[in-house]
Amino acid sequence: MKLLLLSLCVLLASGVSQAAERMTDIKARGELRVCIWPEYYGVSFRNPKSGVVAGVDADMARDLAGQLNVSLSFVDSNFAQLKDDLLHNRCDVGMFAVAITPARQAVMSFTQPHLFSDVYAVTSRTNDNVQHWQDIDRPGRVVAVAAGTYHEPLMRERLQQAKLLVVSPPATREGEVESGRADVFMSDFPFTRRMIKDHDWVRIIAPPKPFYLVNYAYAIAPGQARWLATLNQFVQIQQRTGRLRALAQRYDLQPIVRDGR
Repeated sequence: MKLLLLSLCVLLASGVSQAAERMTDIKARGELRVCIWPEYYGVSFRNPKSGVVAGVDADMARDLAGQLNVSLSFVDSNFAQLKDDLLHNRCDVGMFAVAITPARQAVMSFTQPHLFSDVYAVTSRTNDNVQHWQDIDRPGRVVAVAAGTYHEPLMRERLQQAKLLVVSPPATREGEVESGRADVFMSDFPFTRRMIKDHDWVRIIAPPKPFYLVNYAYAIAPGQARWLATLNQFVQIQQRTGRLRALAQRYDLQPIVRDGR
């Protein structure tokens, strides 16, 4: 029993030390390193012409760096890569609307949610096979998902008749649908806004009732209680002051804001 208590004390002390060191490291280097997915429209999208990163979470990251009085560095990541980026200390926090799932909670710590989304299907206007949500899971249909997103395990579980196509870079979900190799790809509210804006061949299919609502938050490596508390306080202030909602309105994402009330 004494050995067990000693081990627990060592683990708790280690967690406190790591958390304290995270803030110390950020202050010492004078820089906050934020992992983003630069393809995430409305959230952390890098304009290919200007190189400017814009979106709700990009602007939230700028606010956070300002409050910490340090500079900001965006680190390119994605949903499949984020765990390694956090655990190998390539960034201090992932700020690109990371879906809270049990699998991710096992390897990352999450702030309180600030956004949420259901699942949406993206198909082409010329695809006569898929007109409604119930047309998706049919024999002969091909449903594409991006590797590493929560849509991959979700659709692997939910699909009964359609074939699942897991798409890894440099291939894209939209490329698979536009080419006809897939009938639809599954995505969320922010990414479908980009598809509507940028592509005239796109048709969005929303589920007739909630399909799989997921909360989005910021992610950090585990064992950093104080850093997590700092981030939660930041999110709460952004929610209470209306700053988060104002940013969401700027990027047409106000329907998916969590106000934290």
